[in-house]
Amino acid sequence: MNKYGAEFFGTFWLVLGGCGSAVLAAAFPNVGIGLLGVSLAFGLTVVTMAYAIGHISGCHLNPAVSIGLWAGGRFPASQVIPYIIAQVLGAITAGAVLFFIASGKAGFDVTAGFATNGFGEHSPGGYSMMAALVTEVVMTMMFLIIILGATDKRAPQGFAPLAIGLGLTLIHLISIPVTNTSVNPARSTGVAVFQGGWAISELWLFWAAPIAGAILGAMVYRMISQENS
Repeated sequence: MNKYGAEFFGTFWLVLGGCGSAVLAAAFPNVGIGLLGVSLAFGLTVVTMAYAIGHISGCHLNPAVSIGLWAGGRFPASQVIPYIIAQVLGAITAGAVLFFIASGKAGFDVTAGFATNGFGEHSPGGYSMMAALVTEVVMTMMFLIIILGATDKRAPQGFAPLAIGLGLTLIHLISIPVTNTSVNPARSTGVAVFQGGWAISELWLFWAAPIAGAILGAMVYRMISQENS
C-alpha cells in the first residue's frame, strides 16, 4: 500500500504545483510567472517528488508513464491499474484543493479557465484537434524515451530526476500554446472534473493520445537501446 499512497501524494503535488501555478500565479498583475514559470513549476513538481518518493513507488505520477513503463518491460502489468487509480484520485483531490483556494477570491469563475486541456476553441492558441492529438502523442513519446533512458542502469546514476523534470519543463515550453499541455491523463482529469462541460467532453483525447505516445516511446526506446543491451 505504501507505493499507492506515494503515487497518490506525488500526483497530488504535481497537479497542485503545476496547475496551481497556472491558476493562481501565471497572470498575477505585474509579477505573474507566465508560461515559463508554469513550465518550470511542472518540472519542479516531478524533480521534488522523484527525490521524495522515487525510492518508494518509482514516482510515475502519470497513468501514461505507468503504461509506458509496462510496455518498456520495466513495470509489472498487475500494478498498472492500482497505480492509475491512485494517480487519478490524487489528481482529483488536488483539483478540489485548488478549486477551494481559487474560489476564495472574489469574482473567481471556473469556466474562465482552470488549467484545463483542450483543442480547437479551447486550445490556448486555437490549434485544431489533429494538431493537439499529434502534439500529445509526440510529447508523451519523447517523455517516455527520456524516462526510460535516464533510468537505464547504464545511464549516469543519480541524475534521472533532473533529466525527467527538465524534460517535462521543455515539453510544457513547447506545447502549452497548443493544448495547455497534458501528457498526463491524471493531470487532465484532476482539473477537468471541476471545469465540467467541454473539458469533460474533450478529455478522451488527453487519455488516448498520452497513452498511445507512451507505448510508442517505450517501443522506440527498446529498439534504439537494444544494440547496447
